[in-house]
Amino acid sequence: MKAIQAIEQKICTLPQLLSRSAGWRLGGKTIAFSNGCFDILHEGHIFSLSQAAKEADYLVVGLNSDSSTKQLKGPGRPINHEKSRALLLAALVIVDAVVIFEEDTPRDLITALMPDVLVKGGDYTVEQIAGSREVIANGGRVVINPIVEGFSTTGIIEQIKRSYS
Repeated sequence: MKAIQAIEQKICTLPQLLSRSAGWRLGGKTIAFSNGCFDILHEGHIFSLSQAAKEADYLVVGLNSDSSTKQLKGPGRPINHEKSRALLLAALVIVDAVVIFEEDTPRDLITALMPDVLVKGGDYTVEQIAGSREVIANGGRVVINPIVEGFSTTGIIEQIKRSYS
């Protein structure tokens, strides 16, 4: 199989993800879930996803759709469209599946998948993380990874604007 086909196969719908995850679980494997807009992939994202991948056998990444990203980040976002963002995430060896969601939060996706570990990067509290209550009630864990200082999509965009003004 060509590499691009293998990468594209990591991008799936929720029904496809649920089918794959059922197979993983039948094999006794654990699933970690993380999410975000991942508009301009940077070192902070890679750190957070790498940490998330260490938490379980498989890492699923929920990706905010273009409309969801625009609603969360503002009218100039996303910079990269959802297919491009999904492809970049799927190309990472540490990511096993990418699923795009339309809602503001991935709560519905999380409750459908019910991962063993819910991982979020940032300065959140467990109570602020969508789906945390449901994952914990199901016997799972929530992990909050620290932010890598100096790396943010908004900061990168501002730096580019300054460079061209």
